[in-house]
Amino acid sequence: MVGLLEEVLAAHGGKERWSSYRRCSTKMVSGGELIRRKATESLDPLQVRISLHEQYTSIETVPASGKFSSFRHERVAVETAAGKVLAEKINPRETFEGHDLDTPWDLLDRVYFSGYAMWSYLNTPFFFTFPGVLVEECDPLSEGGETWRGLKLTFPPNLAAHSKVQRFYFDNQFLLRRQDYTVDVAGGHNIANYALDTQWFDGLAVATKRRAYLCTEDYAVLRDRLLVWLDMSDIAFD
Repeated sequence: MVGLLEEVLAAHGGKERWSSYRRCSTKMVSGGELIRRKATESLDPLQVRISLHEQYTSIETVPASGKFSSFRHERVAVETAAGKVLAEKINPRETFEGHDLDTPWDLLDRVYFSGYAMWSYLNTPFFFTFPGVLVEECDPLSEGGETWRGLKLTFPPNLAAHSKVQRFYFDNQFLLRRQDYTVDVAGGHNIANYALDTQWFDGLAVATKRRAYLCTEDYAVLRDRLLVWLDMSDIAFD
């Protein structure tokens, strides 16, 4: 295991404590330029639940409507609480071929995007240890008078993610501060995703706010292009 990764895992609560839980839940609201351009923006909260040890996410409106969306890397669906499938897509990643920032999303497209994104945000950095995930230390990033050490991750095909290769940057407390990637389901643009307002829940540290900005080719942040903002509350592990 990379030395920096060991420090990062410990700083976020430790793998042993994380391993004692099976799930995580949160209420979430989100918006931003990407959501406005590709779907219907709404400030209504959503209830998100993820499985920690496999890539699964369920999302439903608050208050509950009697149906929910479910995400796995090979399938997304809208289902009723009784188990009736209302809509589904198999191998959903394939349907994003040729998409750019202006290509509209249908409901299942957004389920896919939100499903893998929320799973990773609630499960960072512990999913770094999943089988097939390649982790190596990369060049540090200097920002705001600070220097953040970096981990470069390469994802296996069975883990859905913004892009196959991503970089995660950590401050001198070994807490996540920024995540760089290309948003491949929307044209492959460069993104800097800031992890903000880190709080502790059941002994684990989670960034409760995310702010994802469009970047230039060399990852200079375009502060007037906030593609996605996301706020989480009522986070719980069990």
